[in-house]
Amino acid sequence: MTTNGEIYQRIDVITARTLAGGEMTAEEGRWMIRLDDDYLPWLMAGADRLRKTFRGQTIEVCAISNVRSGNCSENCSFCAQSGHHKTAAPAYNYIAKEKLVEQAERARAWGASDFGVVSKGWGVRTGKEREQLREYFVTLKEHSDIGRCASLGALDKETAVMLKEMGMENYHHNLESAESFFENVCTTHTYQENIDTIAHAREAGLRVCAGGILGMGESLDQRIELAITLRNLGVESVPLNFLNPQPGTPMAHVEPMRPMEILKAIAVFRYLLPKAEIRIAGGRQFLGELQVMIFMAGASGVMIGDYLTTKGRQVEDDLKMLDTLNLKPRGDTQQRRESAAEHKVVWT
Repeated sequence: MTTNGEIYQRIDVITARTLAGGEMTAEEGRWMIRLDDDYLPWLMAGADRLRKTFRGQTIEVCAISNVRSGNCSENCSFCAQSGHHKTAAPAYNYIAKEKLVEQAERARAWGASDFGVVSKGWGVRTGKEREQLREYFVTLKEHSDIGRCASLGALDKETAVMLKEMGMENYHHNLESAESFFENVCTTHTYQENIDTIAHAREAGLRVCAGGILGMGESLDQRIELAITLRNLGVESVPLNFLNPQPGTPMAHVEPMRPMEILKAIAVFRYLLPKAEIRIAGGRQFLGELQVMIFMAGASGVMIGDYLTTKGRQVEDDLKMLDTLNLKPRGDTQQRRESAAEHKVVWT
């Protein structure tokens, strides 16, 4: 029988190796994610050291705009925007470029360093879509210094290069889950298409942001499988979402993850991806009052504001949380603070 001391020692050995530039194995990850909650404080202490060592004491803040919503062609089981499900998600065409710039400037005032243009559908398929995106990115570049990001579905090589030339800097494309679980998530596109999209974005010179959603019914081993896949792909930024079951979707009745389970998942992903930006996004409301602990568990980034079809936490609460922890948004500049004053952002 393994003693408490031996478990603590094994965590310490893995922590020391990872701090020195080594890697935690998949087998160690499967062991770690099964540890009792009693060991979570020790695990988080190690993850926090890894965050501070490889990502520092600033937090990357991002925000998104759902520029086109509803009636999506894909049948993702978690998504309220899918045209395959009967939900109350809003449906609208592209928003005006002026509204997009207004949203981007507000996000910049909040301290966001990146702003994502998110559009339903599977890729950029028409000339009209290309021209709309060109208008968006040209206008954003002219009127804001915020990082320009997009999530538009699948990319081929030509589209990735085109978006780069338009002025897009970062591309977000989640794997959603481990490959062995993906058939439970979506059947209208393949896992390989997700992998290829990440490769095309990187080849075009774009920074890649890719993660997934935990709590969809996958096993603990499949959570480790997802993390290892992201590591093997060399993904620089990893958003972690936690399923927020939406009425009308096939996953509407899935039980949300428990707070301690969420914190443990964040910590284990930090161990497996020590140098990556680990950004906490949708579903973090299930942490309740423990949201403040995501950074101690190893997170180095957070999405603020609203999500695609659900409301996010009050931005003022997130900014106060960072201030309480003596953490600053990575995009925090004097220019941003002057803009915040104009937007009447409350800091304390």
